[in-house]
Amino acid sequence: MDQQSRELYTVRMLGLQLPTDPRWVNLAEMDLAEILTDHAYCEQKAATSCISLIQGYPDKEELVRELAPIVTEEWGHFRMVLSELDKRGLKLGLQRKDIYVNELLNFQKNSGGSREDRLIEKLLTCALIEARSCERFRLLSLHIGEEKLRDFYYKFMVSEAGHYRLFIDLAKLYSNEEKVKQRWGEYLRKEAEILENLELRGDRMH
Repeated sequence: MDQQSRELYTVRMLGLQLPTDPRWVNLAEMDLAEILTDHAYCEQKAATSCISLIQGYPDKEELVRELAPIVTEEWGHFRMVLSELDKRGLKLGLQRKDIYVNELLNFQKNSGGSREDRLIEKLLTCALIEARSCERFRLLSLHIGEEKLRDFYYKFMVSEAGHYRLFIDLAKLYSNEEKVKQRWGEYLRKEAEILENLELRGDRMH
């Protein structure tokens, strides 16, 4: 299996419909301070998203039980990225607008449905962000020039793959599986459309 075939296989395994442009890794390693800064804030936002889900749905016992350790894990990831910046004498930059995530949030159905319907929307959004992050961490773990950074990003890739599956499983737990499958397909198609229309930037994780 050649490199392109392996990339497409990984994308399909995650359910994604569009692979990341291979030039993205080259752009990302041109300015590590920028990509590490964006990565740090992505981890921070992942932790706060889990906290928000717990606060909004404390009656969903399985959700609370499963997401509580993810909060700790994601915040630990934030600290890992800060440590990597420190090792390199780099500074955490300002948080920047995440157009990719904002477009996904705009796609959410937040009115007209039940409380459980809104939960499924949030869980599928989280699953998709984790899936795309996993795909991009894999690219960095394979193709970034520095060996230490390849190992660094491999750990994040493994973690994000687990989070992606967890959010999908929680969505199925709290809704009809066929309904989740149908809506997930809509999210995947929308995500591919968003990615196609976004400028390719090496200072963004998404």
